Amino acid sequence: MSRGAGEIQRKILLLLLGGVALGVSRTPKRQLKILKSIAGEWRKINHSKLKRAIKSLYRSKLIEERKEKNGNLTLVLTENGKEKALSYNIEEMKIAVPKHWDEKWRIVIFDIPETLKGKREILRFRLKGLGFYELQKSVFVHPFNCYNEIEYIVEFYQIRKFVRFIVADFIDNELHLKEHFGLK
Repeated sequence: MSRGAGEIQRKILLLLLGGVALGVSRTPKRQLKILKSIAGEWRKINHSKLKRAIKSLYRSKLIEERKEKNGNLTLVLTENGKEKALSYNIEEMKIAVPKHWDEKWRIVIFDIPETLKGKREILRFRLKGLGFYELQKSVFVHPFNCYNEIEYIVEFYQIRKFVRFIVADFIDNELHLKEHFGLK
């Protein structure tokens, strides 16, 4: 996925979800608020990237085309697309805890330049909020699958080239980590 494409796909899903919200909204005041929000986001999208992002969403089965009686083509969210759009609330994001741990460690390492200090600090804040353990200043560890969450955060803050994601079988201080995460 090219830089920014994930952000555009996210916006498309959220815009389409906004259309769903508009359809179920009963008050004109609420409908106007939704329309203003949708229009503002729409103007921010680069339209050549938009076409590529729509094709990618279509291939991912997150959206589908519906042909209207008047011949217009409409893009709509699939059920999977609705779930994905709703999961993009970064403030509410959580890492699912499986019944059984796969005994693998997820490690996020980053080297974000001083000129992007704000993004570096927000990444630390988001990782801690997701329950990551700070192994070192720019190295965080978590026992459960969180690849999609990290991908989303990296795309959202446009810091892909500064962040690496590693899945490891062993860390030399894993007894301490197991205790920290309450693992057997």
